[in-house]
Order: sequence, then C-alpha cells, then structure tokens
Amino acid sequence: MKNYKTIISMMSGTSVDSIDACLLRIYDNLKFEVIESFSKEYDAITKEKILALANNNANVKDVCIMNFVVGELFAETANFLIKKSGIDRKEIDFISSHGQTIFHIPQEITVGTVTTKSTLQIGDISVIAHKTGITTVGDFRTKDMAAGGQGAPLVPFADRILFGTDKNRLIQNIGGISNVTVLTNQCDIFAFDNGPGNMLIDYFVSKLFNKQFDKDGEIASKGTIDENWLNLLLEEPYYKIPPPKTTGRELFNNSYAEKIYKSAPKNKYDIISTITALTAKVISDSYKNFILPKTNIDEIVIGGGGAYNKTLIKYINSYMPNILLKTHNDYGIPDKLKECIAFAYLGFYTLNKKTNNIPECTGASKEVIMGKIAY
Repeated sequence: MKNYKTIISMMSGTSVDSIDACLLRIYDNLKFEVIESFSKEYDAITKEKILALANNNANVKDVCIMNFVVGELFAETANFLIKKSGIDRKEIDFISSHGQTIFHIPQEITVGTVTTKSTLQIGDISVIAHKTGITTVGDFRTKDMAAGGQGAPLVPFADRILFGTDKNRLIQNIGGISNVTVLTNQCDIFAFDNGPGNMLIDYFVSKLFNKQFDKDGEIASKGTIDENWLNLLLEEPYYKIPPPKTTGRELFNNSYAEKIYKSAPKNKYDIISTITALTAKVISDSYKNFILPKTNIDEIVIGGGGAYNKTLIKYINSYMPNILLKTHNDYGIPDKLKECIAFAYLGFYTLNKKTNNIPECTGASKEVIMGKIAY
C-alpha cells in the first residue's frame, strides 16, 4: 500500500501573472516531493478581463463567463502538466485549486437582515474535474469565513508544517499583497496581510514605463525615496489595524493608485523608488507594531515575486538591519511553487476530512475543514 498522495496543485495570485501548477507527492509523514511544474501565462485579453473584475469594473455577466473561462484555463494547465511529466493520469489522486480571487470582503457588511463577510474565487472546480477526469478540491476560503474568519491568510497552515517552530521565524510572502506568518515557540502562531506587495509597484511601472513589473528593481534603483510622499502614504488606516486582518484589490486597486498619484513627486523614477519603499516600510512597521511585542525574530524567509526585487530587499534590509534574510530556496522549497505546495497540503487535509484552517490567523471561531470537492 502506497504511503503518499500524488497531487496537482494550482493557483493564481493577485498579480494575475500566470497560473502556477505543481505536480507533487505528499507522504503520510507530511514530507513532500516535487515531480514537475509548469506556469501558464494569462493572455493579455484574459488578464485584462480578470483585472477588470478585481477592480470592480465589470458586470455579473462578466463574472459568470470568466468563472468558466478561468476554469478551462486551469484545466488546460493541469492537462499540459500531466503530459509534460509523463505520469499516468490514473496515478494522480486529486487536483487542489485555489482559483483566482476576484473580490474579497473580510469586513462584515449588512444586507437586509443578514450581516456577513464574503469572498469570490473564480475557476470553477467542476470544469476542472470534468476536463481532466480528476477529482478536484477548491474554494477553500468560504468555510473559514462562514465560521467568522477572514478567509485569509491560509498559507500559514502549510508554513507550520514546512518550517516548524524551532526558531523565531517569519515567513514573508511578497506577491501582489504582502503577508507574513509568525512561527515561534514564544507565542501562538499568527499571520496577517501587511499591505500592498507588488500590486502598487506593478501599477505605476505599467503606467509610467509601460512594463509589466520592475525587473530586479532596476527602475526603483534609479530613483530617490521621496520621504514626504512616503509619510503621506503611510497614513493609510489599514496599516494601523491589528491582526487578524487581510486585504487585496478591494482596497489597493487602480482607483487607490490614481488617488495617491495626485500627490506623487514629479520624477517618475522617484515614484517607483518611493512606492517600492512603501512596501518595505509597511512590512517592517508591521513587525515592530504587531510581532516584536510578542516574540523575538531570528530570521525572515522571503518568498513571492518581491523576493527577486533587489531594491525592495535592500530597503527591507535597511529598515530591519539586524535580522537575517533568507529565501524559500534556502529550505529546499522552490520559491515560485511555495503557494502551490501550500494549497496541496490544504487539499490533502480536506480529502482526509481534517481541519485545515488556523483560527489564530484568520479570526475564525473554530477550526473547520475548508474546501469543496468536485468528483
């Protein structure tokens, strides 16, 4: 009898760059082994339509259509990965899909007599299951929110498995949004979204330089931080809210970017430098305000696209000079696949009917089994 599950795990983040897919095994002792991986970039039209949804610039018909379009693309990605790996389709136990978040409302909103939080990920799992012929698990966030949580962050569940608490360690992801997991034996595990990661940087790089992102932080390195604008940006109320908390494009969207652009410096390189410094300062301030009062920090493990932005890393170093910075690769975890691996663990627990949220991280009233299943 085999002692592992063979899994395809897929996700697409708030940057809407690509669908990242990973074929891996998770063993009964919770160790993992990556077999193959593949990233499918969104075509320009699809990316534009997804971003329109995320920026609240679409209608219900658009949501309906794109839910199935993204489902088809996730299925294509899984099928290509199977072909690339050469593995027999029958060997794959299940697919775990985070989908594509288009809107996330972690605060309570009242409609009529009902007060609730809400979230929406598209990429219908029934489409994926049908097109691949493989049982698919997905839509993880909703059960946590039904239990009063914010439906995020979910990755800390896997972080605890992957990294343990032998050191006072922060797992810092810098994707579209920055989020951190606190792993220490000095307090209970907790996690939260720091604020914008690459989201605002990407917006201004696109607007001012007609590029998708600031490769290696080269553009930011040519500018100077405008301290006055930076201090103005740091007045955003979200940064002062204590954890648990989560955010996304519902706050830091195109409209938000255009609003803060009105007070930006004239030099476009200074804009990119300052908005990059904002991400670094928001991260470091959140440590000082919410983490250091509870635990010491021995090291920070940085992942996500922001880990490749040399100027951003330099700024983080300057704001936190006495803390060792590492990457996921230092722990044998492929950086680009980290969140795919995390959602594989979530699906693994779903199908084993075991709880897979952490209430201390999400604010849920209890531990629950997250995820829906399409056979």
